[in-house]
Amino acid sequence: MNRRRKFLSYYKPYLGVFFADMFFAFTAAAISLINPLIVRYITNDLLAKQEISQAMDSIIKLGVAMVALALLELGCNYFITNRGHVMGAKIEYDMRNDLFAHLQTLPFEYFDNQKTGQLMSRITNDLFDITELLHHGPEDLVISLIKFIGAFCILLNVNAYLTLVVFIVIPVMIVFASIIRKRMKRAFKRNRKEIAEVNARIEDSLAGIRVVKSFANEEQELRKFKEGNNQFLDSKKESYEAMGIYHSGLNFFISLINVIVIVGGGMMITKKVIGVGDLITFLLYINILIEPIRKLINFTEQFENGISGFERFMDVMELEPSIKDKEDAQELSNVTGDICFEQVSFQYEETEEEVFKNINLEVEAGQYVAIVGSSGVGKSTMCNLIPRFYEVSAGTIRIDGKDIRDLTLSSLRNNIGVVQQDVYLFAGTVYENIRYGKLDATREEVIEAAKNANAHDFIMSLPNGYDTYIGQRGIKLSGGQKQRLSIARVFLKNPPILIFDEATSALDNESERVVQESLERLAKNRTTFVIAHRLSTIRNAEKILVLTEDGIKEQGTHKELMELDGVYRQLYQYNLS
Repeated sequence: MNRRRKFLSYYKPYLGVFFADMFFAFTAAAISLINPLIVRYITNDLLAKQEISQAMDSIIKLGVAMVALALLELGCNYFITNRGHVMGAKIEYDMRNDLFAHLQTLPFEYFDNQKTGQLMSRITNDLFDITELLHHGPEDLVISLIKFIGAFCILLNVNAYLTLVVFIVIPVMIVFASIIRKRMKRAFKRNRKEIAEVNARIEDSLAGIRVVKSFANEEQELRKFKEGNNQFLDSKKESYEAMGIYHSGLNFFISLINVIVIVGGGMMITKKVIGVGDLITFLLYINILIEPIRKLINFTEQFENGISGFERFMDVMELEPSIKDKEDAQELSNVTGDICFEQVSFQYEETEEEVFKNINLEVEAGQYVAIVGSSGVGKSTMCNLIPRFYEVSAGTIRIDGKDIRDLTLSSLRNNIGVVQQDVYLFAGTVYENIRYGKLDATREEVIEAAKNANAHDFIMSLPNGYDTYIGQRGIKLSGGQKQRLSIARVFLKNPPILIFDEATSALDNESERVVQESLERLAKNRTTFVIAHRLSTIRNAEKILVLTEDGIKEQGTHKELMELDGVYRQLYQYNLS
């Protein structure tokens, strides 16, 4: 689907409201064209050709008719403003849902290269401007065209010569507008980019506010923010300069049209070509003619804002997820937990160098496997390939003999539990965060999971127990407490395959002991991968893998690897020192 068709597709669920909106816009525009004709009729016919008593009766009747038209126009404008805006809000709702849902399908690699503030800007600011265009754009065009064409035809009927003189100015206005419009488009695009950068800076600084304060670097953050804010201000200045030229230029042309009408009409009255009533009518219609021009000014601004926002919206929507289900993907069920790596290699898309290559590994169901190696050799990446957070560059990973690329992502990931070093807890209660592991879990199941994770006692000591609000990212809890909640979440999920990604490396000795105990309880009878920071914690692993840039260099038990006197022994001795 091309971008134009995609743009128009968002009207489809609301065609009834859309056509009603266009009908009422048409009606309101037509009513506005009638009043000057009534003024002309009163001036040229009633007052000039009828007796005062007869004219008074006719004027009263026309007044009643004008009030009725005004009430009809009121109803039309109410519908346009109310229901039309609701339609725009619903379209914005649909687009925001589409964008957020699409972001959920994109792989880790996309988010590795994006700033959260920029994505937030696309979901909020951009979509508002797009829906303003979707709502007001067609409506303003209909009103403007009806008024413009209607006023032109009526003015031709009043005096063709004066009308043609006035309309000589219009093509010049169009050329002027088209030139400035290109400049405005460039400026609005830059605005989008700069405000996204400002949002990213705000999000980054506020998320790390404790680090900022701990280093007393408030001035540094303020300086960096001011730099971004100044760039945004410069881009706004550029856009406002273009807008200033646009507005003032068009207003000049509008004033020029009024001058032409007043001077030309006055000369024609002296030569008795037209009457005073015709000149008054002409001036009234010129004002009606000016209004659609002003609307077109607003429409141009809306168009530039909306289209630049829509282009950014489509830039994301057109990204094809590099990791997705095959058409004939199978559900993974009744998992035992046998995992096999066959000649697996991996490299990031933007780099030419492989993180690792030729990984061959067989892990039996229920086996406890530890992965060690120096920083940067790809320990976490290797484990992240199993739930397909990243895609293998070459080779195959199998679970119970099935290629993971032949499985649905949801069933694959539902059977894998991940406990990471950097625990993410959502703003909410303890109960809500644990229940995230199984959204339909009962309260009893949540409490049981917390007990298994050695978390129940500290939870009950909190002010409101399981209903205690823990702040964004669980900021009100200690590192060990947050880690135990994340383990409880995985206990509740109850997956047959586990990945512990340096889950205790950031904890003190006491917290590590408690968390390690709950991890070992969780790992019982499950296929488990442990990325170890402290090698002393994995001495009892059934299999230890030593990962280097060239792949798995050594593997075996702690005793076997120590006797081998190779890379593992060096790492272990260094770790103890």
